Amino acid sequence: MKNKLALIGDSSDIQTIQPVSGGDINQAYYVETLEHTYFVKTNSHVPPHFFQVEANGLERIRATETIAVPKVYHFDLAKQDEEITLMMEWVEGSKNNNTGRLLGENLAHLHLAETNGLYGLNETTFVGEIAQHNDWYEDWVYYYSEKRLQPQLELGIQKGRIHGVRRAQMESLLAHLDQYIPRKPRVSLLHGDLWGGNWLVGDGGTPYLIDPSVLYGDHLFELAFTEVFGGFPAAFKDSYQSIYPLADYYEDVKPLYQLFYLLVHLNIFGEGYGGSVDRILSRYV
Repeated sequence: MKNKLALIGDSSDIQTIQPVSGGDINQAYYVETLEHTYFVKTNSHVPPHFFQVEANGLERIRATETIAVPKVYHFDLAKQDEEITLMMEWVEGSKNNNTGRLLGENLAHLHLAETNGLYGLNETTFVGEIAQHNDWYEDWVYYYSEKRLQPQLELGIQKGRIHGVRRAQMESLLAHLDQYIPRKPRVSLLHGDLWGGNWLVGDGGTPYLIDPSVLYGDHLFELAFTEVFGGFPAAFKDSYQSIYPLADYYEDVKPLYQLFYLLVHLNIFGEGYGGSVDRILSRYV
C-alpha cells in the first residue's frame, strides 16, 4: 500500500487501514495517512483494465460539471490475474434536507449535458464482472437490442437460466422491440448502474455518484433502474422532473428498461430473479 501511495506523492506514514464495504467483487479499504484519507479497492480476479474503465466513467461524468464524483488518484494496469488497485478520495458526510433534491436535480443536469448524438460507447465496460461490449449506434433500439438484451439472452442460454418459454418470449421480444421503445430519444450520458448503493453523501449533504458503467442512451433507461431496488430519497424523482420532465410513455417502457438489469441479476445470482423477468416478458409477448 505504501508503494501505491508514493506513486501519487503521499509518502507520509499510514495511520489506519480498515476494511470497508466496497461491493460484491472487490476488497475495499479506508486508508488514512498523515496527509490524506483514501478509499482503496483491490482485485486480482478481473481483467487488467477493470479499474481503468471505472476511472474513465467517473471522468466522463466529472467533465460535465453537473454532479459530484470522487476524485481518482491512481489505478493500476497489470497482467491478467495480478492484483490491481484503484485509489480515490474518501467521501463521507450526512444526508440533509437538500440531499434528495440535489440528487434529482444534478442527475437531470447530467442527462441534459451535451453529447456527440450517438448511442452506446467506444469502450467495453463491466456490469459486475460481466464484460459489457459497446459500440457507437445511431439507433437506440439497435443498441439496446444488440448490445444489452441479446448478450444477456445468450449468457442466460449458456448458463441454463433462459430456456423453454422464457427463451421463446425473449426472442420474440427482441424481434419486435421497435414496437415498444423509441428509436431516437434524446442522447444522454448515463451512469449506467444507478441503484441505491451507487450513490453516497459527502460534505454538506452533497450527493456523489460512484461505480459507474457509463453509456450514452435514453435517460429513461437510467430512471427505470432507480425504481428496481429503491434507495433514493422521497424528493429525488420530483426534483429530477422539475429539471427534466419524464415523457408520457415512461410507464410503458419502464419494465423493458428494467428487464436488462433483471437479466443481469438472473445471470449472476440465479433463479431468484426469474419471476420478475417472466412477468415483464409476459406483459409484452
